[in-house]
Amino acid sequence: MGGEQAPRRRRNPRGQGQTLKAELVDAAARLLATLDRPETLTLRQVAREVGVAPASIYSHFPDLGALIQHVLRLRYAELARLMDEAAAPTAGPLDDLVARCAAYVRWGVGHPGEYRTLFGGRMPAELVPLQAHGAGEALLGSVITSLAGVRQRGGERSGPERQWRDGLLLWTALHGLVALYNDHGAIPWPPLDTLVADVLALHTGESAEKISARLPEG
Repeated sequence: MGGEQAPRRRRNPRGQGQTLKAELVDAAARLLATLDRPETLTLRQVAREVGVAPASIYSHFPDLGALIQHVLRLRYAELARLMDEAAAPTAGPLDDLVARCAAYVRWGVGHPGEYRTLFGGRMPAELVPLQAHGAGEALLGSVITSLAGVRQRGGERSGPERQWRDGLLLWTALHGLVALYNDHGAIPWPPLDTLVADVLALHTGESAEKISARLPEG
């Protein structure tokens, strides 16, 4: 008949508008992570998920793009925090690199929908312009710095352009690992940490055994 009606949401008490904003962000993040086609997300879907009229959203976000970009910033901040926390107790560039990359892969496999939200690349440019992923550059930058430190300790000297390219290739390998692991879970994969160690061994020149011994628990 007229379609499913959203449950009526009790109005927030005066001064608690931020509660609605948080609920809208949570709903958008949940939908982006679970929809088969997240690029089709609409404000009406978000409003229905929260139980408010679509017009209520405009008090907090001017349009759908602004809401999605807010979600992206939160997810990037979450991943960056986890990578920084994993690397905090480390003593050298190899330990730093191993901790950061392990945290990245473990988060991506443990949160496939959220990972797809950040790195799936399916959002139209008018909703999510390239600059909206600027926080991802900091994540890549931390990997580039650690990888360059490892290689310099091994006697290699390279300029910024080469360091950037090396880091980009490593990130490409890690992203491919996460994406394939998430999309093809029926394959009899080796243990995830074994794959991480093998990838890092290829890109650092260190042995997989040495890297495995440095993998944080988790």
